[in-house]
Amino acid sequence: MPPDVLARLFQQRSQTCIIRFDEQAVVTAAPDVLERNLWIRFKTPLSPADDLEFLQKMKLLTQDEEGGLHPSVSGILAASKNPEKYLPNAYVQAVCYRGTERNAAYQEDAEDIFGPIDMQIRETCRFVERNMRVFATKSPERKDTPQYSMNAVFEAVVNAVAHRDYSIQGSKIRLHMFSDRLELFSPGSIPNTMTIDSLILRQAARNELLTSLLARCPVSMEGITTERKFLMDKRGEGVPIIFSESEKLSGKKPKYLLIDETELMLTIYAAQPTISPEGETAGEV
Repeated sequence: MPPDVLARLFQQRSQTCIIRFDEQAVVTAAPDVLERNLWIRFKTPLSPADDLEFLQKMKLLTQDEEGGLHPSVSGILAASKNPEKYLPNAYVQAVCYRGTERNAAYQEDAEDIFGPIDMQIRETCRFVERNMRVFATKSPERKDTPQYSMNAVFEAVVNAVAHRDYSIQGSKIRLHMFSDRLELFSPGSIPNTMTIDSLILRQAARNELLTSLLARCPVSMEGITTERKFLMDKRGEGVPIIFSESEKLSGKKPKYLLIDETELMLTIYAAQPTISPEGETAGEV
């Protein structure tokens, strides 16, 4: 079996969590690719004073089978400037289309979003924010209604980046915006024994080391109306927020779909312009 298939099999079958892909060594990377200004934020007053000891304790650095020291997958994602150099598909591909079709002829904006994982989250949210429409009504005071709740988009992007299966080669996170919906594709099946129906009720992490690092990354994004101080809270509140806030705006529940057991797709429906009692359609701002 190919190495990537074996890695996914080991991850799925390891009931005791002995083997975790996000803790494995990236043998093509040297320890010094981890940037101090990126990993220092994970330190606390209780952390070891010695940098090397700290990096190994946090599993940002780990040993390969021959005892060599290398960054882990999570270390590369969270503490290197260019994760895609060592994990080629560790980025977000974002596209905004005019209309409802996935057609390059109607493409309005596109961006491949690289960088440390928290930067990918921030820049993906900014892509949505600059491409979504905001409608204004007067009743009698002006009221602005965005197509999407940025809080819901934030939770969706964090989940996609944190829980994707990084062992799948040739597949990246894809975000597609249309006039009536947003689609977010994340590589990998649903972790553990969760199902589509239980996503809103249960919590499970595929990448436990990565999620623990995100739980130490402060939220520093304008436009995100969240009381959360860090990118993740690990309490399983993300999916309920996605559903409740999106349905308030559009009147339609978001939808999850598992594609061929290898990719999870989330659809968030866009709020549409409202029509006033006088028959006037809300204007766009």
